[in-house]
Amino acid sequence: MSKSSSVLVVMALNEEGQGVFERSGIDVLYTGLGKVNASMMLMRRLIQQSHTNSKPSLVINFGSAGSRRFKTGTLVSCTNFVQRDMDVGPLGFAHGVTPFEDIPSTLEFPNVFPDLPVGICGTGDSFEIGEPRITCDVVDMEAYALAKVCYREGLQFSCVKYISDGADDTAAQDWQDNVHKAADAFLHLYQSLKRGDMK
Repeated sequence: MSKSSSVLVVMALNEEGQGVFERSGIDVLYTGLGKVNASMMLMRRLIQQSHTNSKPSLVINFGSAGSRRFKTGTLVSCTNFVQRDMDVGPLGFAHGVTPFEDIPSTLEFPNVFPDLPVGICGTGDSFEIGEPRITCDVVDMEAYALAKVCYREGLQFSCVKYISDGADDTAAQDWQDNVHKAADAFLHLYQSLKRGDMK
């Protein structure tokens, strides 16, 4: 990644960034929670940037997620994205498949953080506290929507999730206790990317 490349950092909540990017002069797009907010806010930003021919070369999502595979405190590079709450089973479609469109049900992007463990992110409009019905390693509420916008717009997408909880019966309290802890690590990853340390 060259220093001149345009990278758009996207997070759901200020609590996940703790202001560290802004204090370093880096703009962050905060979308709010959920797939609708994520897709709407990212698309709005891309439209604005298209007017000045400044669309990003990479959209990167930093945020928190639950996981039953990775330990709390782990940073995970998500390269595959599924929609864990899309269920049109009564019409004969597999769980996670959006009917009547030509987009794959699993969206895949290259890994730009090879030093991190890799996982599948399952996105849904619910705070998961149980076993997801679709195969995934981490659960969140925005990444699939962001990935889908990038897929449709022909943009590169990357995602790193900080595991804040175990997606279990203590997940809500664990998330509140841990959501703020990864901000400095996110900034370090971003700076490494801009320096060209990552491929």
